[in-house]
Amino acid sequence: MANKRDLKKDLNYVLGDIIEAVYVWEYSNSSKDTKQSEAVIDDAIKVFDDLIARVNAKDVENKKAHFKAISSELETKGLELIERINKL
Repeated sequence: MANKRDLKKDLNYVLGDIIEAVYVWEYSNSSKDTKQSEAVIDDAIKVFDDLIARVNAKDVENKKAHFKAISSELETKGLELIERINKL
């Protein structure tokens, strides 16, 4: 079972690395338009806010299943964001 602290760390690392990858792409492609890359960053921040709110939810009956669902959603959303970065 993922505990709350580890899940918060995973959220920070995964989404932080995605945002950092976008910044690296923007730096290496400074001549290209950054509207799509900024949208990826905005979406990563929205995902982080949504998932962190779910992690901090107090009225959860089965914490193990709740945290497992959040972890799998982080993986799914992270892969979607990475695919969007690769399409830039």
